[in-house]
Amino acid sequence: MTATLAEEPVAGELPLFELRRWREHLRLAAGITGRGSEGGRGFDLGLWSEAPVGEVMRRWRRFRSAVPGFSTVVLGNQVHGTEVRTVGAGGGWLQVEGVDGWVTTTAGVLLTVTVADCIPVYLAAPGRGVALLHAGWRGTAGGILARGIRALSEVTSADLGDIVMHCGVGICGPCYEVGSEVVSGCGLAADGAGPWHVDLRQVLADQAAALGVREVTVSPRCSAHERASFYSHRGSRGSDGRMVAYLGQPGSWGASAGSD
Repeated sequence: MTATLAEEPVAGELPLFELRRWREHLRLAAGITGRGSEGGRGFDLGLWSEAPVGEVMRRWRRFRSAVPGFSTVVLGNQVHGTEVRTVGAGGGWLQVEGVDGWVTTTAGVLLTVTVADCIPVYLAAPGRGVALLHAGWRGTAGGILARGIRALSEVTSADLGDIVMHCGVGICGPCYEVGSEVVSGCGLAADGAGPWHVDLRQVLADQAAALGVREVTVSPRCSAHERASFYSHRGSRGSDGRMVAYLGQPGSWGASAGSD
């Protein structure tokens, strides 16, 4: 069953929005950065966007300090593919190119993906491991969700029905006008003459249900509608920065919530 779950602002200097229910009930740090009010490009964390690299890395360090309890931060350049990689503790920054999904069973490892309309997909096998996916239409059509869910299930020995999933901040269906190749690629019927609209979060939720995932939530927040708070590639016609979705278990799996 699909329910709505909104990311809520976190008090502090940085523009962070968290899944409070995941922190309180699953003991996970899960959320996404926002645009902020710093002027210019705001809190842009896109390493491959137009912002100077030095400025972007200073923002990454501020972001890392604002999410305590992690010895390793995993990041990379997402390529709209379907590769999902399992990672463990490495200490410091772990950057891997060309990967659109991460899985870890190690506490203290913070998974991240950069987004600006594509859907960040948060997956948890509570108490065992987590996965974070970058799902644009190509990744969605290519089956990144199935790969991520199966990878998480395999490394944790969790039943698919025990996995919890959230489709995060991204572009909504009414804002996502697409061609027929996107519609058919996502397994939908391109009725009429077009243009068409695709709700990627609903497509992902339907895929999850077909795989046997029973607990799925969907964010009501739209990156294009809410450009004052978030970045949107489509809404800016390609000129916007990038947000970072993040997911991980601080400290040890046995620690109580809020202990780190």
